[in-house]
Amino acid sequence: MPRKQFNKDPKGRAPTWVTTFSDLMTLLLTFFVLLFSFSELDAVKFKNMAIALQSVLMGETSTTIFEDDLPADNPIPTPIPAPDVSELESEIREVFEKVKNYVEEHNLSAQVSVKADARGVVIDIKERVLFDLGKADIKPESKIILDKLSLLFEEIDKDIVIEGHTDNLPINTYQFPTNWELSTTRAVNVLRYFVEIKGADPTRISATGYGEYRPLESNDTYAGKAANRRVNILLLVYDSEYKL
Repeated sequence: MPRKQFNKDPKGRAPTWVTTFSDLMTLLLTFFVLLFSFSELDAVKFKNMAIALQSVLMGETSTTIFEDDLPADNPIPTPIPAPDVSELESEIREVFEKVKNYVEEHNLSAQVSVKADARGVVIDIKERVLFDLGKADIKPESKIILDKLSLLFEEIDKDIVIEGHTDNLPINTYQFPTNWELSTTRAVNVLRYFVEIKGADPTRISATGYGEYRPLESNDTYAGKAANRRVNILLLVYDSEYKL
């Protein structure tokens, strides 16, 4: 019985599917060669390359823009390095000594205390000095303290953060539904005094309220509650997205 003969192209050409298959294999080979050769390529360039190759396989045209092709006036930002810890500590100590000496020279030690932390230098003013219990209006007699401190801030070129704190005694009035509102309003009132009365630069100063949630002492005693009711004035030495 004679063997079955496959149909051949009368001109001796390969079937159409063989040509298509060969093209596909060539593209796949090119793809894997590119994968290997660009193994160290960054993610952005690799993604663009993959999209372009996919478009070719699908019979589409694509224009690939690599990172090197971006306009020179739109550079990729360079991360800001963290400051040197030793230099930072030295600057904080320098500001601390300056503030401490100023407080002593102007007889403010009975009303305020000075300390340093990782952010900068903190001037702690107790609530009884500035405000009546549960109130946010600055006492007239305490404004002389703020006047003296405003002169200090003119000498130190640092941003200032006014921080309001309370104890954990609940408050629920029309003006202050919670300790959040009380602490924040106190901080804002001090800020406004510095800016509106003493002419402080508003771009250098901000205010925030922490309510009862950053106590210095336990709220189980009267003395602890009194210590926690305070307004801090932070001279910001360390202002960065990095943390120590």
